[in-house]
Amino acid sequence: MRHIPIIFSVFLLSLTIISCKSTDSTTSSDNTTSTDNTNTTTDDTTTITDSDNFSSSVNCNNGCFVAVGNSGTIVRSMDNGSSFDNVTSPIANTLHAITFANNTFVGVGKYGNIVRSTDNGTTWDNVTSPTSKDLRGVGFGNNTFVGVGMWGTIVRSTDNGSSWDNATSTISTHVYGITFGNNTFWAVSYAGNILRSTDNGSSWDIVTSPTANQLQKVEIGNNTFVAVGPSGNRQSGISIINDNIVRSTDNGSSWDNATSPTSHHLYGVTFANNTFVAVGMVGTIVRSTDNGSSWDIVNSPLPNHWSYNLWGVAFSE
Repeated sequence: MRHIPIIFSVFLLSLTIISCKSTDSTTSSDNTTSTDNTNTTTDDTTTITDSDNFSSSVNCNNGCFVAVGNSGTIVRSMDNGSSFDNVTSPIANTLHAITFANNTFVGVGKYGNIVRSTDNGTTWDNVTSPTSKDLRGVGFGNNTFVGVGMWGTIVRSTDNGSSWDNATSTISTHVYGITFGNNTFWAVSYAGNILRSTDNGSSWDIVTSPTANQLQKVEIGNNTFVAVGPSGNRQSGISIINDNIVRSTDNGSSWDNATSPTSHHLYGVTFANNTFVAVGMVGTIVRSTDNGSSWDIVNSPLPNHWSYNLWGVAFSE
């Protein structure tokens, strides 16, 4: 149900992770444990690795994660996120977001690029885009894929991502993330704005937000909304509050800050198996198993460096 600032830089490996099982469903995410040949982990942590070897003998019957990032990077995990392999990408431009529905992955990115896979992320094709503006988020609901991006750009597809049209936008700000739940599209944007649409993205209302920080992605699970973004690191007494996770339990009518375990910016969030998973700056991964009330750090195999930002995460069953 999710507006995210600026992705940029040469040699940035930012990733947006999504997972799928080949059934009709919408985005969500999962937590997993590490296996042999991955970096070491601690208890209750999950690991992802980036390997160059791809085994076509493994299938996605139990769901697979797909991550996208800079320079058209696409990687895939077929073992519940324990390890990732490279997948051939049809483009060299940055991909900012990805979603899965109706047995189809759709990724969006820089210069309005749209890519699509109908075989669990094994092969990908370019799709003709109606815009050259950066697209920063993509979601699915009511048999409609909706992409959002800079300067309020909104594009829609009603044929499973095969063709796209521009939608009339009532938004002038950058929109960074979008998701769907309770028959409503939800988007997040600059200055902490939370937006909602009940007519498949044709018109949008602004919902009161507890933060002025930019929000990057939004997700719904167990009737709980969670949105993430850059950390405000605000002071509360002698404590530093990492103001980068907000949460709603009343269908998005009101939102509160959730306590975050990291001061790093968070760029993506998803939900699956009663678990929220969020990802962000320098490979940060955090998760919550109590509907976003509390969060823990998950061990990440990525180097603690800005060039290894994770930009999004999702899972489909």
